[in-house]
Amino acid sequence: MNHCILVKWNSEVKDKHNFTKFVKSVFDKLLKIEGIRGVEYRENCVDRENRYDLLICIKMDREILSIYDASEPHHEWKEKYGKFVEKKAIFDFEE
Repeated sequence: MNHCILVKWNSEVKDKHNFTKFVKSVFDKLLKIEGIRGVEYRENCVDRENRYDLLICIKMDREILSIYDASEPHHEWKEKYGKFVEKKAIFDFEE
């Protein structure tokens, strides 16, 4: 399964590319969890108001979703970076 998080940063984030480096350091910790096979990141290349800024795609076994939800990196993401998120969308799909 692919668990995708699409994020638009709020106006407090001035350097989106540099900020993404910190976010990656949190999500890369997920690779220590058995059943999570990879994390991919895509930064938006068009800076317009109606665009999202970052796509995070976590490749995991479907049954790992609840373990991911309870994981330290997931809580760190929400607690540390949630205040910088203007909006987000979550999309899960099977390949």
